[in-house]
Amino acid sequence: MELYYSFSALIVLASIFAYVNLRFLKLPGTIGIMLIAMLVSVAIRLVGDEFFPDATKELYELFNDLDFNEILMGAMLNFLLFAGALHVNIGDLKNQKWAIMTYATVSVVLSAFIVSGILYYVAPLFGINIPYIFCLLFGTLISPTDPIVVLGILKQAKVPKSIETKITGESLFNDGVAVVMFAVVLQIATNPNFEATFGSVSKLFLIEAVGGIALGAFLGLTASNLMKKIDDYKVSVLITLSIVMGGFLIAKELHVSSPLAMVIAGLIIGNYGKAVAMSKETQDYLGKFWELIDEIMNAILFLFIGFELLLIDDLMDQILLGVASIFIVLFSRFLSILIPFKTLLRKNPYSPGSLPVMVWGGIRGGVSIALVLSMPASEWKETLLEITYIVVLFSIVVQGLTVGKVAKKILKDEDNNDDNLVTDSH
Repeated sequence: MELYYSFSALIVLASIFAYVNLRFLKLPGTIGIMLIAMLVSVAIRLVGDEFFPDATKELYELFNDLDFNEILMGAMLNFLLFAGALHVNIGDLKNQKWAIMTYATVSVVLSAFIVSGILYYVAPLFGINIPYIFCLLFGTLISPTDPIVVLGILKQAKVPKSIETKITGESLFNDGVAVVMFAVVLQIATNPNFEATFGSVSKLFLIEAVGGIALGAFLGLTASNLMKKIDDYKVSVLITLSIVMGGFLIAKELHVSSPLAMVIAGLIIGNYGKAVAMSKETQDYLGKFWELIDEIMNAILFLFIGFELLLIDDLMDQILLGVASIFIVLFSRFLSILIPFKTLLRKNPYSPGSLPVMVWGGIRGGVSIALVLSMPASEWKETLLEITYIVVLFSIVVQGLTVGKVAKKILKDEDNNDDNLVTDSH
C-alpha cells in the first residue's frame, strides 16, 4: 500500500501545482509545475521544520524513499518515449535521417569528451580537482538532450518544422547511445576488474543498441499485426500498454536498450500500425489515451525534478562551478553540432539560422539527473549531482522558455536579410 500512497501523493501535488500554474503563472505546464515544486522545496528547507514539522518530515520521507533513477529510467521513460514516438511522422524523420543519426551518435560522443576535457581543466580554478574519469561521467550524462523535455517544449515553441524534426529525432535516439556510454564509463570508474578495450566497449554498445532496435521492431510489427485482426480500440490500448510494460521486462532480461526499443516500437505502431491496422475511431482513442499518459507522466516527472532540491545537501556549495558548467555544456553542444555540420553533413541543405537554434534547443532534463543519481556512493557523486542539477535547471527554465523566441528572432532576421538582398539587387 505504501507505493499506492506515494503515487496518490504525487498525483495530488501535481494536480494542485498544474492548477496553480494554469490559473496564475500561465507558464508552459511542465516548467510551471517544476518551478512551483522548487519554490515549495525552498520554503520547506527554510521554515518547514518550524511551522509544518509533520508535513515536512513526511515529504522528506516520500522523496527519500522513492528511487528517482528506477522510476524514471525503469518505468516512466519507456511510457514517455513510446508516447512521443507514437505521434512522430516517420516520413519527416526519413527526410532528416542522416542529420538525426549523426547528432544522436557522433555529437553525443563528441560532446561527452569536450565537456569532460574542459571540466577537468576548469574545475581546479574553483579549488576542485575532479579525476578525469568522473569528468567523463559528467560529460556522458549531461550530453544527451532530454526527449521528454524537448518533446513537451517544442509543441509550444513553434520552431520551424525541419529544425523541430532534427531536435526531436535526435532526442528520441540519443538516450540509448548516452545510457550505454554512461554504463561503460561507470564500469571503468567503479569496477577495477572491467577491461575497457575497444572490442569490449563495441560489443556492449552493439548488444545494447542493435538489440534494442531489433526488439522494438519485433514488438511494433507484432502489435500492429495483432491489432490488424481485431480493430477494437479498447483491446488496441491494452496491446500498446503491454508492449511498453512487457517490452521493458524483455529488454531488461536480454540486456538491450529499452529506450531504443520503445522509440522503434512507437514509430512503427504510430505509422505502419495506424495505416494498416486501425480505423479512424481506434486511431483517435489510441492517440488521446497516450496523449493523456504523456501529460500525466510529464507532470509527475517535473514535480520530481523540482522536489529533487530537497535531496541535495547544499546546492550553493558548487554554485560557481555549476554556473561555469552551464557555459561548458553550451559550448560543447555548439562544437558537437558545428563539427558534423561542417564535415559529415556539409552537403545537407540547411538554413543558416538552424545551427544556433539546434544549440539552444538541446535541452537537458530528468534523464541527466536520473543517471547521476544511479551512481554508487563516492566522494564525487554529490559534486556531480549539484552541478548537474544547476545545468538542468538552467536548461529547462532559460532555454525551455526562450527557444521559441530565439528561433523566431533568428529566422525573422534571416528573412529580413534575404529581403534586403533582393531589394539591393534591384
